[in-house]
Amino acid sequence: MAKPTDSDPRATLRGGLPDRYLDTDDLAVIFKVPKETVYQWRKKRIGPPGFRIGKYVRYDPADVRAYVTSRKNTDAAA
Repeated sequence: MAKPTDSDPRATLRGGLPDRYLDTDDLAVIFKVPKETVYQWRKKRIGPPGFRIGKYVRYDPADVRAYVTSRKNTDAAA
């Protein structure tokens, strides 16, 4: 039986993140920001680290989780 969150990239499989590589659209949905913001993060190297597969940029869910954790720790220390 399918759950309503099956098509949602925020569906939890591994600590709140999908068990697959994420794309720019997924990050925009997860962080609730415009896709352009994700592009700017990558350009300025301030967001989660991504990697290229051919012409496509993908993000490892473990790297995204580590990025969020580091941001939480940085903000808590401020």
